[in-house]
Amino acid sequence: MDTALPELSTTLQLAYELIKCESITPNDAGCQDLMIGRLKSAGFSIQNLPSGDVKNFWAVHGATGPTFCFAGHTDVVPIGDVKSWVRPPFEPLIEGDLLYGRGTADMKGSLAAMVTAAERFVLTYPDHPGKIAFLITSDEEGPATDGTIKVIEWLQQSNQIPEWCLVGEPSSTKIVGDVIKNGRRGSLGAELTVKGIQGHVAYPQLADNPIHNISPALSDLVAECWDKGNEFFPATSFQISNIQSGTGATNVIPEKAKVLFNFRYSTEITEKEIKARTEEILDKHNLNYKISWVLSGKPFLTSKGSLVESTVESILEVAGIKTQLSTAGGTSDGRFIAPHGSQVVELGPINATIHQLNECTSVKGLDCLSEIYQRILEKLLI
Repeated sequence: MDTALPELSTTLQLAYELIKCESITPNDAGCQDLMIGRLKSAGFSIQNLPSGDVKNFWAVHGATGPTFCFAGHTDVVPIGDVKSWVRPPFEPLIEGDLLYGRGTADMKGSLAAMVTAAERFVLTYPDHPGKIAFLITSDEEGPATDGTIKVIEWLQQSNQIPEWCLVGEPSSTKIVGDVIKNGRRGSLGAELTVKGIQGHVAYPQLADNPIHNISPALSDLVAECWDKGNEFFPATSFQISNIQSGTGATNVIPEKAKVLFNFRYSTEITEKEIKARTEEILDKHNLNYKISWVLSGKPFLTSKGSLVESTVESILEVAGIKTQLSTAGGTSDGRFIAPHGSQVVELGPINATIHQLNECTSVKGLDCLSEIYQRILEKLLI
């Protein structure tokens, strides 16, 4: 521990140590060793579950009863051009109420708050009912193929799927606790290639322009009403992210056009329905095409239950605010956990600067977050 920081809370001190680790995905860079050391000292049993280049661990305190799991990741996104950072990304610094450094919000601040909340809880209730667990990976910001998904497979085989899971993703918008995520939209991506015939632009009758051919179909896909959403989800969104075609010359009709697009979809529609309706639209335009699909995650929702209720109540009691339930934003590792029957919510720091240069989060917010986490444990296990 950095002895030069005696004025900081235990949560901030641990956050400092974690931020110093240059854990660009999938490199853990010592973060999990720091967490494991603290959890072992608090009486947790540890199971290391590495997969490929990814470090994962599962930690448990308690012997019987339902399991509450803190889930999170130690890896961070790349920093980009370090010269563009006002402050070095892996040298944590506090200015005013802001803690600066890569991972402060996404999500080393949450990890520190989880550990200190658990430490206080087991010190106060050493023989508590139920079990407290940690599911930690270094593969959330990367492909996410050797991280949480692998741990969940192991938990399923050993019959240890948790009843409740709190993912520490940065859910808050203006102040800690103002928003919690009780679900996420599904993410379905596609690569569409439309074939044509290359030729000279002066002789279009001898060619077949794939850009011209695909344009009406793309217009129809954009205009399509896929669903109207529901109480918890906005309507399904179709977005084109990339179009590639041509040789770079102005006088050559291209041979093919490639389009990348993505659906962020609600529980009102299925992956199968999206694929079928998309291909129906493409077929209507008589295109010579091939399409490949990638499902990043299905939608999940914890609409009600003890976890949502305890989280809402804890935020009100600790922070004095009424939280908002939301399913907005990108995907998270909650998509791997919820399908196995766990109640899942996401609660973490303010997300305004995540993945940005000069990432930062509120100092007071992290201490508040740790208290909220502890109160949730008390409501569910005591």
